[in-house]
Amino acid sequence: MKWIYAYFLGLWIFTIAATSAKAYAVQENILTGKVVDSLTQKPLAGATVFIPDLHTGTICDANGHYTINHLPAGNYLVEVRFLGYKTISRQVNLRGEKTTVANFALPPSLIEQSEVVITGQSRSTSIRNTPIPIIAVGHRYLEENIGTNIIGSLTKIPGISAVTTGPNISKPFIRGLGYNRILTLYDGQRQEDQQWGDEHGVAVDEYNIERVEIIKGPASLTYGSDAMAGVINLIPTQPAPEGKTIGSLLNEYQTNDNLIGNSLMFSGNHNGFAWVVRGSHKMAKDYRNKVDGRVYNTRFQETDFSGALFKTFSWGSSRLDLTYFDDLQGIPDGSRDSATRRFTKQITEADTFRPIVPTSELNSYRLPVIHQHIQHARIYWANGINIGQSELKLNLGVEQSLRREFSHPQYPSIPGLYLILNTFTYDVKYNITGPNDWQTSFGLNGMYQHNQVTRGTEFIIPSYREWDGGLFAMTQKSWEKWTLLAGLRLDHRNFHQYALYTYPDPVTGFDRASTQPSSPGQQPEFNALSHSYSGLSGSLGISYRLTHTLTLKANLARGYRSPNIVEISANGVHPGTGIYQIGNRNFKPEFSLEQDLGISYASEHVSIELSAFNNNIQHYIYNAKVLNSEGQDSIIVPGNQTFIYRQGHARLYGGEMHVDIHPHPLDWLHLESDLSTVYGLNLDASHQKFGGDSAKYLPFIPPLHGLTEIRANIHWKHLPLRNTYLAFQVEYYASQNRVMLAYNTETPTPGYTLFNINAGTELLNRKGQPFLQIGLFADNIFNRLYQNHLSRLKYMEPYPNDPRPYHGIYNTGRNIGIRATIPFSL
Repeated sequence: MKWIYAYFLGLWIFTIAATSAKAYAVQENILTGKVVDSLTQKPLAGATVFIPDLHTGTICDANGHYTINHLPAGNYLVEVRFLGYKTISRQVNLRGEKTTVANFALPPSLIEQSEVVITGQSRSTSIRNTPIPIIAVGHRYLEENIGTNIIGSLTKIPGISAVTTGPNISKPFIRGLGYNRILTLYDGQRQEDQQWGDEHGVAVDEYNIERVEIIKGPASLTYGSDAMAGVINLIPTQPAPEGKTIGSLLNEYQTNDNLIGNSLMFSGNHNGFAWVVRGSHKMAKDYRNKVDGRVYNTRFQETDFSGALFKTFSWGSSRLDLTYFDDLQGIPDGSRDSATRRFTKQITEADTFRPIVPTSELNSYRLPVIHQHIQHARIYWANGINIGQSELKLNLGVEQSLRREFSHPQYPSIPGLYLILNTFTYDVKYNITGPNDWQTSFGLNGMYQHNQVTRGTEFIIPSYREWDGGLFAMTQKSWEKWTLLAGLRLDHRNFHQYALYTYPDPVTGFDRASTQPSSPGQQPEFNALSHSYSGLSGSLGISYRLTHTLTLKANLARGYRSPNIVEISANGVHPGTGIYQIGNRNFKPEFSLEQDLGISYASEHVSIELSAFNNNIQHYIYNAKVLNSEGQDSIIVPGNQTFIYRQGHARLYGGEMHVDIHPHPLDWLHLESDLSTVYGLNLDASHQKFGGDSAKYLPFIPPLHGLTEIRANIHWKHLPLRNTYLAFQVEYYASQNRVMLAYNTETPTPGYTLFNINAGTELLNRKGQPFLQIGLFADNIFNRLYQNHLSRLKYMEPYPNDPRPYHGIYNTGRNIGIRATIPFSL
């Protein structure tokens, strides 16, 4: 595979850079100091001191002292955190002296806060100061909100939801927008894995994610077209503290789908060289609920590998990342026996008879013949070079996404859909610290892509190539109470699709693809086509610290997105979805104008976050059913509903609320409540050709969502336990009646309430170090029957006129799980 060659090339470049640096290296820097309690001045043993821009840090010793060696000269934001204290950050200048002393005094705080963010910023920035609507969650949050995949773990965050196809396929939505409007990053690197597909999940190892940063809306100018609705940056496991070699073994089991998960990690950090390696495996049976029983063909088997090398030099830092994701995933279609409503399966190409799936097969981990196989590989090389008071960042990446969807039961080795997406990404930034501490960045980034579709038998899109690039400039300045952030970006994308002809395979009779006609006068399935798209985006935001506890924020941003390949060119059955999809080559780019207002209050015992947004989108692209002249579903290919992309003007508005209270003097008690809502309006609905009044709402907009949690943080005086917690959650989804009824596109969804329980603790050895970390959870403890409005399985109903009460497929029933991690030092 091509990525293997890219890997060795990157490794060679990395090795040459590390070796040649010795020839001209100057004196490296040392950061040292002490971390204490601001009230008692007692040392905080175990506090973490971390430099996000360099991916390095350490842990304070028994006296609160810390030392980080082998640092390049520069100006860095240093983050210091310790459980039960406010996380603080400070700019530290490592220039001139070989050893720099920085002491930190942390004030006690019961409110969990993530202080520093790196996503969408020129450099690490305090989350409280940035006017960009951004939220960050750490490892502790992810451990306490366990899901089947990483995106599913984030849907309890206000404003975040997901389109799902069973428990293991989740596509993120931010404030009602998803697909190619959200850019998913892995440690700042674009994640390119056919985001346009409903059933195309995010190909990332859940166990390797330590932290997630989420930008809501188009306020970030760093990423271009596909970040119009926001950015989700999945930050992997960071290296061990300096001077340490550590590891961990994770084991997990979940009862609903009998998920078994394992992950083994090793990491070291010595003499300015750090490394992290991880291997993971998960497998699960079909999930179940009390009406559908086990939902046939929602099982999966996933194997992952990741590795990273980090090196600091006197001139800066360099990092090399490698990831590999391999997932065998079932493809549900919802077919049932009309009398018993038990699930059936396709066994022949003619598909004239489907037998009932036996119980033994429903209880198996083995993947059926009809499934998809997703492989994603990546090599990424990131460098930071200090040039005086400035910094040059150069990042290069190569990815390959290989997707095969096997849809021929009598020819199990022949894929129906076969997509090979190769992506080269580049990102160059020059960060300048100007007069009066103005932080300014100039940059160029983008990608080259080539997608080949010709090895399958079903063709929803043609092969294509595209070149994407963007120039941007952004500047930031902080005064005593004010922070200003502003910037502009210009994007351009060249797109070319290749002509595709089909001919019958002489053995199987399936369609095969060719770039040339097989007979004179043959018309192509897809014509050759070229497009160019350009767009100007910008952002202007301010934050004002009214008091030391209260901050006001406002941001105005213009976003841009060019249409994706499916929206332009789709014309065929999408295997695994039951949809015949039609695109439109005449679509224009989308442009949005979003206004954000926010208020943040944080004291020792109370934290409140309020935000509101209004987003107007020109040329908004959405998917809707096609009806025939009699008002019934239009059928081009039997067994598949026909959908066509449409374009119009839209408005989305809403807001989020987060309240976190530790009532005094019950400091062990934690009360948290979240609420989010979004409304989506089709502004062209008044025109009859766009569906009239029945189309006044945009499709697939999440309903009002609330979550309330009561948690007890238990401190043991005489037991070798630490970080013990017990939490009870009530999760509420309102009815969603604001739906696009036009063209029978979607239906209203009843509301529901779920009850969850989480608990966990760390067991300590005689030295006071954890040797076992245990997390327990029980989701939907009362086994409530429900359908999420964004679940694709809701619409998998072969008998819509069946008088019986339950239509479509329901979501997961009661699920109890345990996750145990054994940390160790070498």
